Amino acid sequence: MKLQYHIKMIQQQQYQGFVTFGGAFSNHLAASAAAAEQFGIAATAYVRADSLDQQNPTLQYCMARGMKLIATDRPTYRQRQQPDYLQLLAKRHPDCLIIPEGGSSSAGVRGVASLDLSATPAGPANVVACATASGGTLAGLITAGAQHHKPETIPLTLGLAVVNDSSLSERVSSLLAGSAEKSANWRIVATAPDVRYARCPAEHVDFCCQFALKHNIALEPVYTGRALYKLYQMIAAGDFTAGSRLSFFHTGGLQGLAGLYYRQLINQQQYQLLSAAAVG
Repeated sequence: MKLQYHIKMIQQQQYQGFVTFGGAFSNHLAASAAAAEQFGIAATAYVRADSLDQQNPTLQYCMARGMKLIATDRPTYRQRQQPDYLQLLAKRHPDCLIIPEGGSSSAGVRGVASLDLSATPAGPANVVACATASGGTLAGLITAGAQHHKPETIPLTLGLAVVNDSSLSERVSSLLAGSAEKSANWRIVATAPDVRYARCPAEHVDFCCQFALKHNIALEPVYTGRALYKLYQMIAAGDFTAGSRLSFFHTGGLQGLAGLYYRQLINQQQYQLLSAAAVG
């Protein structure tokens, strides 16, 4: 959803392609490569890595779909939001739209905002939750709440942060506009403050496996599993009023399972179980 209006901009403004950013196992890069192939658009990605690992399953997927990958060291990668660096890239790629990391831009927010995820079998949700890292999905859900509901019925939008980034709240605020900007009915909750991003504690992996066995729904422990694990903890702790209706946005990212297995962060049995649920 975060890419649909970026693609429309490329088509309508006659860009030749796009440039974007991501880590070596990025869900955003995989989704961007797939979209570029589908619409016949040239795609370039600056990858946070000193060199490109040709055995990395995510990078293999991206390259197989025609995406050009450029290894970018961490000091340079940290400049990806700086105006001077973006101007340099605009000169280097003059016919390309620059899409921020994670697709988190006003166009990305607009795409997510077209979704109304507040419906549950028991009635309108009081809380809509999602994993958040770059902030675009969360900003889109906040905007959706403002657009699809009267002020008195806007659900709480809960961003379950899978990154330990003190600037995340400010970034989300910068992506909001109009009625959504005025809505105070959202907040960010850290999922595991003592765990670095993309690490997989045993309790997160176990939760994903048990969830797959019980519901035949696949999660991965970096984004959706880590976030849903925290949401379950909050429910158990009584953080929500009794009778509250919760809606959790499963944002996918299941391509990352292969990368976790490749890095030996999950074992073969766990990988097979989660992969089976992903296709089952």
